[in-house]
Amino acid sequence: MSQDELPGDADRDELSDGSGVVDAAETAPSSDAAVDADRVDLDDPALYLNRELSELAFQRRVLHEAVDERNPLLERVKFLAIFTRNMDEFFMKRVGGLKQQMDAGVTELTPDGRTPEEQWEAILEESRDLFGRQADCYDAVRSELAAEGIRIVDWDGLSDAERADLRDYFEQSVLPTLTPLTFDPAHPFPFISNLSLSLAVLTRDDADVKFSRVKIPRNRPRLVRVGDDDHRYVRLEHVVEANLDLLFPNVEVIDTSLFRVTRNAEVRRNEEIAEGLIGVIEDVLRQRRFATVVRLELSADAPDRVRELLVEQLGVAEREVFEHDGPLDFTALFSLVDVDRPELKLEPWTPQVHPRFAGVDSDDPAALFAEIGREDVLVHHPYHSFTTTVQSFLDAAASDPDVLAIKAAIYRTASDSKVIERLIEAAKNGKQVAVMVELKARFDEENNLRWVKRLEEEGIHVAYGTIGLKTHSKTALVVREEDDGVRLYSHVATGNYHSETAKTYTDLGLLTTDRDVGQDLVKLFNFFTGHSLHESYRKLLVAPENMRREFTRLVRREADHARAGREAKIVLKMNSLEDPEMVKELYRASIAGVDIDLLVRGICRLRPGIDGVSDTVSVSSVVGRFLEHSRIFYFENGGQSETPQAAGEAGDGSGPEYYIGSADWMTRNLDRRVEAVTPVENPALRAELQFVLDAMREDNRKRWVMDSDGSYEQVTPGDDPVRNTHRRLMRRAERSVPEADRTAGFADDATRDSGVDLDDVFTDDR
Repeated sequence: MSQDELPGDADRDELSDGSGVVDAAETAPSSDAAVDADRVDLDDPALYLNRELSELAFQRRVLHEAVDERNPLLERVKFLAIFTRNMDEFFMKRVGGLKQQMDAGVTELTPDGRTPEEQWEAILEESRDLFGRQADCYDAVRSELAAEGIRIVDWDGLSDAERADLRDYFEQSVLPTLTPLTFDPAHPFPFISNLSLSLAVLTRDDADVKFSRVKIPRNRPRLVRVGDDDHRYVRLEHVVEANLDLLFPNVEVIDTSLFRVTRNAEVRRNEEIAEGLIGVIEDVLRQRRFATVVRLELSADAPDRVRELLVEQLGVAEREVFEHDGPLDFTALFSLVDVDRPELKLEPWTPQVHPRFAGVDSDDPAALFAEIGREDVLVHHPYHSFTTTVQSFLDAAASDPDVLAIKAAIYRTASDSKVIERLIEAAKNGKQVAVMVELKARFDEENNLRWVKRLEEEGIHVAYGTIGLKTHSKTALVVREEDDGVRLYSHVATGNYHSETAKTYTDLGLLTTDRDVGQDLVKLFNFFTGHSLHESYRKLLVAPENMRREFTRLVRREADHARAGREAKIVLKMNSLEDPEMVKELYRASIAGVDIDLLVRGICRLRPGIDGVSDTVSVSSVVGRFLEHSRIFYFENGGQSETPQAAGEAGDGSGPEYYIGSADWMTRNLDRRVEAVTPVENPALRAELQFVLDAMREDNRKRWVMDSDGSYEQVTPGDDPVRNTHRRLMRRAERSVPEADRTAGFADDATRDSGVDLDDVFTDDR
């Protein structure tokens, strides 16, 4: 069986005719496009980093935010919890997919020359080291919290009176929720749900020792306050453990230990034979609940008897067992971040009103649309308020009597989404509304299913997705009747229509009345509700149709410029650079002499600084208070325009091209997803994008630089002034609006960053 036939295969996609890979003869600007690279074997596995280990290198940088003593204490606590969430998802998705490949006997090699089993072994070894670092960090942070009067105490550290109070709490509020499940000849081994924290309890009844599982309830606070002390806590599992006599009366409890399982999330059905996508997703959700266990976490002091029983009954290999001295689940620490100790947190941040939207809101739709029509608008979250920009745009469209139709593509949205509510309101106001809701958005399937049902109940046309593709584009289109005819208002963005993540994810969005962009979106939305993708677009780069071809052309054009002695530079900002063919194109461009700066938050297969191959390439990653999620693509283009009659004389500086959009350079994004990337042509907006790129490349506080071996080193300011990307952009946003408009009236957007529960801050799926 080939690896391409398996679910969970995002590591290696055999690129062949018809796969979306561009033939050299089709797009090369000249017949000599790859001549200089002929001397290098670009298929050599030594030139490529492993996708999974590169992901873990990112998680190491995330964990460093908890280790870094320069960060405020509660910010470090937050990142301890974030790291656990990230690693949980990594094991569910990536390790789960590898286990499926191993079980199917796949031996096909990745571009870096590894089999699925070799990757799995390397992942487990690297993860073990990371979990050890996390435990060491927790010990240090816990001591520092205690020094600040915030204490997480053990049961043995409580007074008799405090124990009595907590026993009353347990009996009244926790005990009724517990259901002990015993394993013996009369009872099967209990089902252990994914990511649930459990107590393994050994009891003696007469001469028999029995195993029971007690699930620590998720609907009770994991950190239980001790008495009236606002800053003293005991872990819920310790409360349960200390009071098991109430759950197991008249038997001897001889041992307790904690354990936690992680199950594979990579469960799918063949969409081609499914009756409908809703049925597919409902079946996936059911399968995921009972999927194979891919990790067992266990207290280091667990007796051999418990370990052996769990390994046997859960069907895990010994190397999939991770023993921990400290907590098995650090997500409980999210609750500490809400403690009212501002001196232990980052400064609060409230997204600012966009200067173009100052004094304009959805109560005056004509003025809002006139402002967008006057000149394109670039919004940058969380520096600009989502509520007063994108949400206002959709609010105005819903209520404006001149709006004829609204179309939107929803990949992820908040559980109480105002975006969806406004679309429903628009339909009630007599407008044509079409919504593309991607049911296959991993881990948001249930939320999206609920919204689909709600939208359909309101009579709105809903498209659920596309067979064989996942819709990941972030686009909206408003069709408005005006004095001079119908006008199209487009929003093309890098992030989801999600009001909560817009507070903590850095994302860009273009609001424009460009007719070509609007007509391209008309084609795209017709595909969502129809059945065929268009092969040509006026301005948008759309995957899987023309995006790979166009990005390949742009990279090769830079190589031609370099060979001709002209200015040649590429700057790419994205979440992941995984696609082997695009990595090859960048290698060829570097060999030709193109200066290449890569700002890649997470996965990066490319190795910079290899003599004769990637001498001109640098790779950086910024990890800080906000999740870098925006995608920006810059091509120098020799300093001249391809259409000088439209943009000015050749060499006048109008040549460089900027693009933003939803797609990373991953095989799945370019070939198996519907993505949209738009050019940004307004000079003022290009300058804004350039400022973002420059701020990241100049960062000496949160930026990491990759070495050719795949390791990263954090840049330090030394004697220079500290330059922190996120802080610089926050200050810039504040300076761009009048004082009266800076923080007033944006309660929906306001957040203290260190208090936000970033459930899935790392995920490359967003």
